[in-house]
Amino acid sequence: MKVSIGDRIFNIFNIFILGIIAVVTLFPIYYVFVVSFTEPTEYLQKTLVLFPEKWSLASYKYLLSADAFVQSLGVSTFLTIVGTFCSLLITSSLAYALSRKKFKGRRFLLLLILFTILFSPGIIPNYLLVKELGLLNSLWSVILVSLSNGWFVILMKGFYDSIPDSLVEAATIDGCNDITAWVKIILPLSLPSIAAFGLFFAVAYWNQYFNALLYLNDASKWPIQVLLQNMLIDASGSSLGDVDPLIKPPPSETLKMAAVVIAIVPILLVYPFLQKHFAKGVMIGSIKE
Repeated sequence: MKVSIGDRIFNIFNIFILGIIAVVTLFPIYYVFVVSFTEPTEYLQKTLVLFPEKWSLASYKYLLSADAFVQSLGVSTFLTIVGTFCSLLITSSLAYALSRKKFKGRRFLLLLILFTILFSPGIIPNYLLVKELGLLNSLWSVILVSLSNGWFVILMKGFYDSIPDSLVEAATIDGCNDITAWVKIILPLSLPSIAAFGLFFAVAYWNQYFNALLYLNDASKWPIQVLLQNMLIDASGSSLGDVDPLIKPPPSETLKMAAVVIAIVPILLVYPFLQKHFAKGVMIGSIKE
């Protein structure tokens, strides 16, 4: 088919507009990356660095020599790994139970879950609950308040509903109970949903800021996002705590940019390993045979 002149003009105009949007979107990321690797003396001499003449790891060396920064990375890693595992365990098991038609009370439980989606208790009741449970200033307070999501439970239930009941019935005939059937049959078939929701949970835990700021009073338990926010506000760098005195501190701006890069790189590295499952996982529950 021949492309008309109007279609060609539209395609050129469309590519031009999308190109501008792409540049505007990617330039801040590029600038943060470039400044973080810029030699401190070069950064102080220039008002705008688009491409450094000399690359340097001074900002990263300074950050990784700060005990508070390394400790915050460890806290975020713990929250992400443990929190994602617990959230997937609770969400997938609850969704599987709700997908079983023989489960008594499933409709009432679904209504309660839908109620949590429509109405949220708010900050003060959550804080009082965490306080009464004795979890203030504990990393488990950040994990437990974000343990599951009603919307995710509904979506994963839709995925389980698309799995034929005959598979579970065959496993039951072979002597499997519901838990064994879920672990050995349903979960292996649920890798797309596990990967998709695992990525959602991991990003949420890695980016924990408000809950950590609300429930964690000890600065040594702050995750990377809270420490990064303090670094962006405090230009003196005192939020980093004790740093190796032999390392000359670079400009505060390069330190902030390096901290931002370190904060976003782990999630960017995780995504390629989940990409093959993620495309299927985002369509969870949209098609039912």
